[in-house]
Amino acid sequence: MKREQGHPLYWLVRGLFKLWALIYFRFEAIGTENIPATGGCILTPNHASFLDPPLVGVGVRKRVVHFLARATLFRFPIMGWWYRQIGTIPIEQDKGDLAALRSALRALQSGKVVCLFPEGSRSPDGELQPAKGGVGFLIAKAKVPVVPVYVDGTFRAWPRGGKWIKPVKVRVIYGPPIPPAELGLTEKRPDYTQLVGVVMKHIEMQQQPG
Repeated sequence: MKREQGHPLYWLVRGLFKLWALIYFRFEAIGTENIPATGGCILTPNHASFLDPPLVGVGVRKRVVHFLARATLFRFPIMGWWYRQIGTIPIEQDKGDLAALRSALRALQSGKVVCLFPEGSRSPDGELQPAKGGVGFLIAKAKVPVVPVYVDGTFRAWPRGGKWIKPVKVRVIYGPPIPPAELGLTEKRPDYTQLVGVVMKHIEMQQQPG
């Protein structure tokens, strides 16, 4: 499989970050074969640290991963420019941002990989938190494979309020795509709350001992 086309800076920064992650975190990506080689796909990781987005992206070798990020981050000129270059979608977290959901849906329908954190914000204690309903809406509308992802170690490395990044073992586990029938996507009107509940259950199932 050829590498997906993306901004050259994306691949350069990804390569540098992966090298750092391998050395500093003994980074390990498990189950990457579960990510479809082509077509739209949603990655749904747990969220415990600012480290989660880049590490989830690092584990995906040949495809560009598009993220949703707080709109406030785009106000910083350099950061905003960088986010736009790599296809990051701004979202207003304090209200239902239909424009952001539509942008993410267009990206998925055009065959891109989009990463959504169902919990919305970072966990305060490292444990899984209740999911947000907007994720269920987007999954139901997109009708693309949903890959549950569990990121292990980032809360210990850099939790909320942490002052420095600790060199602990970090693993990203990509689970098998969730069957559409289990998500309720075969129904005319899927239950979004039930849908995200199924997603969270599958994220939890990816946890591995040790």
